[in-house]
Amino acid sequence: MEWLGHALRQNPDLAVFLSLALGYAIGLIRMGSFELGPVLGALIAGLAVGQLGIKIPEALTNLFFLMFVFALGFRTGPEFFQGLRSNALSQVFLSVVLVLTTLGLSWGFAHILGLDGGGAAGLLAGASSSSTALGTATTATAALRVDPARASELAQHAATAYALTYLLGTVLVIWFLPVVGPRLMRVDLREECRKMERAMGLQSANSGLGTSAYQDVVTRAYKLSPEFAGRRVADLEALWPAGERAIVERLRRGDHVMDCTADTVLEAGDTVAIGGHAHALLHASRPFLEEVDDEALLNVPIVSAEVVLTNRQLASQPLKALAERVAARDIFLRKVRRAGRELPFAPETRMERGDILTVTGRENEVARIADRIGYAEYSTSATDLLLVGAAIAIGGLIGVPALKVGHVEIGLSIPVGVLLAGLVVGHFRLIYPRFGRVPDASVWLFESLGLTAFLAAVGIDAGPALADAFKVFGWPLLAAGVIVALAPPFVAILIGRYVTRTHPGILLGVCAGASTSAPALAELEKVAESKIPTLGYGLACAIGNVLFAVCGTLLVLFGRH
Repeated sequence: MEWLGHALRQNPDLAVFLSLALGYAIGLIRMGSFELGPVLGALIAGLAVGQLGIKIPEALTNLFFLMFVFALGFRTGPEFFQGLRSNALSQVFLSVVLVLTTLGLSWGFAHILGLDGGGAAGLLAGASSSSTALGTATTATAALRVDPARASELAQHAATAYALTYLLGTVLVIWFLPVVGPRLMRVDLREECRKMERAMGLQSANSGLGTSAYQDVVTRAYKLSPEFAGRRVADLEALWPAGERAIVERLRRGDHVMDCTADTVLEAGDTVAIGGHAHALLHASRPFLEEVDDEALLNVPIVSAEVVLTNRQLASQPLKALAERVAARDIFLRKVRRAGRELPFAPETRMERGDILTVTGRENEVARIADRIGYAEYSTSATDLLLVGAAIAIGGLIGVPALKVGHVEIGLSIPVGVLLAGLVVGHFRLIYPRFGRVPDASVWLFESLGLTAFLAAVGIDAGPALADAFKVFGWPLLAAGVIVALAPPFVAILIGRYVTRTHPGILLGVCAGASTSAPALAELEKVAESKIPTLGYGLACAIGNVLFAVCGTLLVLFGRH
């Protein structure tokens, strides 16, 4: 063990990666239905490894954090800017209310408990499970006009307060929103989401979500009965019940296989290849006498693609209107994603710029639709590192403090500057599809590796002081963490329900987003048996990350030093 401690002290970069590996292993531990996750696991592992007395270079910690905040901004940029419209002002307002309530409570408890600026920022970051706030707070300590030893102590206080309150804040929000939230509003969350789904044209909780093999798009061949002779293809397709779609892709007439349109006239003995969702084609009421196996007929050139909506004229319209405007007869929509999260899609689900539609259809038809909607996203592993590097550098330079007021330097801070740069680059990527290229896999790597490695490094630095911090502030700090975690969503729910009159499912999604808690959103979807909460999560999450980043800096700069 002594050899290991010496080796890690001499090579602190290896200590970070050891903590990273241990953290992901710890993250697999489950407590009932709750999984610790890699974020909390990396923090716990860092605190344990830090007992060996390892000092992590500040530059290494900052490097990982800048990777994280850029990826976070890049992923949420389109939603952040698009959400700042009048029809989303209620969600913006509720997000701001939640964050400012958290800031006010953290400031108040800092004075009551005698916490310095670092401890106050750590309380806010941990109770709100906002790693972004912790990162900006630790970076802001370097901007203080105090001696380096004191600045390092403030950063350690932020990290230890965060470590003591993070798990508590995370678990409490996951419990509070789906269990207490509906009771505060006096509603049945599942039933309220069902009502909204029906209003949107979604027939059931799982209908059209594209996640079940039962609903996958298939193509089957049928030999038509003589009664269809002389009728058009459109007449055949119209026989399916309302809400179902079936498309005649091509037909065989004798030995000849031919493409067809809606106006093609059928003849006796024709065999048709029909595409649609499996549950529609296998329905007992299908108007055919015989299903046949015809390899040549069924050899229809079908492709799947992800189409990004960028056309301004099609944004903010329901799916039904979008399909009518682009005349998407031969295209099947399988799922819709927004900022990496799958949405409930139904005829009345409104599309926004940056939404990704996974479609299936003929290659030429998919290309035509992609040109009208926006552009098709094709799989690639290439990342535009010129764009990434330039955005982080420019954003960081913009965030460098420039104004001195008393004993503090006021500015955006480097992490906030990089976060804003990521937001702008992500937004420009939406407007100009050929502007740079950062695949989803690269964004995931930057975000996941950056966050977990940063927390591992923070845990290593804070490890030796954790026990002393708990002795001084332990139970009072934990009690403050409970209030800071629960009071802000409590206030936001009451205002959202009785003032802004926001739908309960969307309101709880807003609270999960503003609290930057993806696990809380997952639990809400599970309890509601619906994707409706996701409609309120994305914009609120982007707003919450930006505001909490600023709050972490403010508490350090204007707190007790």
